[in-house]
Amino acid sequence: MPADPPTPEPSPGRPVLTVDGLHVTVAHGRTEAVRDVSFTVRAGEAVALVGESGSGKTLTCRAVLGLLAPGVAVPAGRISLGDTELTGLDERAWRRIRGSRLGAVFQDPGSYLNPSLTVGRQLAEPLRLRLRLSRAEARRRAVDLFAAVGLHDPEAVHDRYPHELSGGMLQRVLIAIAVSGEPELLVADEATTALDTVVQAEVLELLDRLRAERGLALLLVTHDLAVVAEVSDRLLVCYAGEIVEDGPTAEVVAAPAHPYTEALLRVAPLGARGRRELAVIPGRPPEPGTAGPGCRFAPRCTYATDACTAAPVALDPVPGTHRRSVRCLRAADLALQGAAAPDRTPPRTPDREPDRTEVPA
Repeated sequence: MPADPPTPEPSPGRPVLTVDGLHVTVAHGRTEAVRDVSFTVRAGEAVALVGESGSGKTLTCRAVLGLLAPGVAVPAGRISLGDTELTGLDERAWRRIRGSRLGAVFQDPGSYLNPSLTVGRQLAEPLRLRLRLSRAEARRRAVDLFAAVGLHDPEAVHDRYPHELSGGMLQRVLIAIAVSGEPELLVADEATTALDTVVQAEVLELLDRLRAERGLALLLVTHDLAVVAEVSDRLLVCYAGEIVEDGPTAEVVAAPAHPYTEALLRVAPLGARGRRELAVIPGRPPEPGTAGPGCRFAPRCTYATDACTAAPVALDPVPGTHRRSVRCLRAADLALQGAAAPDRTPPRTPDREPDRTEVPA
């Protein structure tokens, strides 16, 4: 009998992460912090969740990773990784998914590494357990991964302890650990926040390269729209627990449809160098559970009218666009100012060499 045909490979651009109608509550269900969030991240696509602290982006990210703190819950909505429903999984099931199908990189990488073990051992031991490799094979694989994430002299880095490496190097180590299981989805939650401008650009370039080489779906979480504008395909702008604008990055940056997006671009203009005056958004976001019935941004919005605060505002298509949506009653009336095209060449110190191993004197 003829052999069965091989199983076809998944087509490029298949949905990897699907979040549908997600609600997240805090304080043991007494307060709703994330409301009706929906989006999809496809293979090879980078989607950025952007917003101020308290906007709900990190809670959304933690729900995707199954890392919500005690008292924080998902009372409604669905989260799927491919065909696997993540909502409601027990911890044993989560352990099978994290580190294999799902990788994550966070702010302050040193706090996620054991200071008493070399970074090579912290990468090699999971490889040995997961792939049944010998010590020598695991070391070779770890060194190869350190090289793949751009660490200079990966053999030397393998035998260093976390305190012997710079912040940028530690973040590369954490990225190597995150991709070692060849995940379908990589979540980067404020992964560049603690890094200087040059290293930040290098880490973003690395994430972008890994996405292209490995076909990763990439979910970026940040408070700084300018950080991810150059590497993301889609932007989800979050405010007070809701998505207020969703669309292709280039289109949103060129012509924001929501006043909050316009304000974020004004605060952190793309390609800006040496700003003389710090721009701010007046006021502050509402505390979870205290927003009124209408637009949650209305108290800080210079375009708001009485109609904006009278009733809930839906996330509707942006007039005259394709694949864009906005939560604003006045979107059709406003002609908001976009940002200048970003300078895609990251700023670099002329004589700076790549991050090298730092050994105490």
